[in-house]
Amino acid sequence: MRAFDTLDGLVVPMDRANVDTDAMIPKQFLKSIRKSGFGPYLFDEWRYLDRGEPGQDCSKRPLNTGFSLNQPRYRGAQVMLARENFGCGSSREHAPWALDDYGIRALIAPSFAEIFYGNCFKNGLLPIVLDAAVVDALFRDLEATPGYHLRIDLPAQTVTTPAGAVHGFTLDPFRKYCLLNGLDDIGLTMQHMDDIRAYEAQRRAVEPWLFD
Repeated sequence: MRAFDTLDGLVVPMDRANVDTDAMIPKQFLKSIRKSGFGPYLFDEWRYLDRGEPGQDCSKRPLNTGFSLNQPRYRGAQVMLARENFGCGSSREHAPWALDDYGIRALIAPSFAEIFYGNCFKNGLLPIVLDAAVVDALFRDLEATPGYHLRIDLPAQTVTTPAGAVHGFTLDPFRKYCLLNGLDDIGLTMQHMDDIRAYEAQRRAVEPWLFD
């Protein structure tokens, strides 16, 4: 998993409340569990005018030009600005996989669905909760400012606007540690390999028949 430290990223708006994970990555794309290749299908039903299928060449599909991800001013965005209850619906981990594969590294919203929020941390994404009034102001500035960037500092737990306004955010210390060090569940386990090997050696000596 990629570590997260600081990011100065272009912002793309997702100006809808209660965006669910089925909208982020529709059910027909859940057959694969490779974690990669989902970026072209992110928000598939909103992004394209036809129905997408796994393995389809999206470069030739008709686009919904009014959708934010298709607008040139937001091309290359790494920060998504969203509304409340972002990531509701099913618990599919494919949603953060698709966001990450597209290039999104951080999300800002007044609230996130609980399971989606946890899945983001497990996949190197930083979901930031800011007050609804702050998010409203960010949406206004974003709309008025082409090329709008936000600087996100995970160690300091701050979001800084181009005008210099600084907004702090809270974060569980353990999740912060994992993001800063690029540790998912497997990475955390691998930190204890010496203890695991010692336990296995002890178990083999006491109950060797288990290892035949």
